[in-house]
Amino acid sequence: MSDELPAPPGMARDVFTGEAWDRANMFAELLAGPGVVRGLLGPREVSRIWDRHLLNCAVVAEAVPENVSLVDIGSGAGLPGLVLAIVRQDIQVTLLEPLLRRTVFLEECVEALKLRNVEVLRGRAEELAGKRVFDVASARAVAPLDRLLKWAMPLLREGGELIAMKGERAAEELAEAEPQLRAVGARTAELVTVGRGKVEPPATLVRVVAGRAPESTRRRRRR
Repeated sequence: MSDELPAPPGMARDVFTGEAWDRANMFAELLAGPGVVRGLLGPREVSRIWDRHLLNCAVVAEAVPENVSLVDIGSGAGLPGLVLAIVRQDIQVTLLEPLLRRTVFLEECVEALKLRNVEVLRGRAEELAGKRVFDVASARAVAPLDRLLKWAMPLLREGGELIAMKGERAAEELAEAEPQLRAVGARTAELVTVGRGKVEPPATLVRVVAGRAPESTRRRRRR
């Protein structure tokens, strides 16, 4: 498999429009260069940066409401959070990442891409709970859904949404997380498909709408 960054596929022009086009190309170069050198992305992923990473993350924007605050949990190399900030200038994005080398990379990317709708925070979701509240939480390949719910729900306002990028096991994870969904007082939980005609296969998301956690759960959080 080639470790050269390929040219953007034709569909990328339809997904990344206006200023987002130049930013997407620059971010691709940052991922293929410093991102690989610093171990945020494997060398074998370079040939798949556009289709597997940038486009696959960009189509998640279809599920994000307008003019919201979004926290990207375990942002890593900025996938999907930084990509969402590139394609959606109407949303305010917080990239939450516990590892220093990753937050340094993310800060450098935000500066290089001149993104004014992004902040980078070093820390874990558990540490941010009770201090900040968001409309949307996103996550990609961070943890199984039942564990992700424990981290994300305390960061969401009532009626806010967790949008988790999941693969082939999405339906299975959703079923396995049923006890945790009840425990956190989720209103609804469903599978959502985005990116039809743009990425192959289309991306599968789990969308969970936050409700009011049961009183017993809230008491445990306050201890």
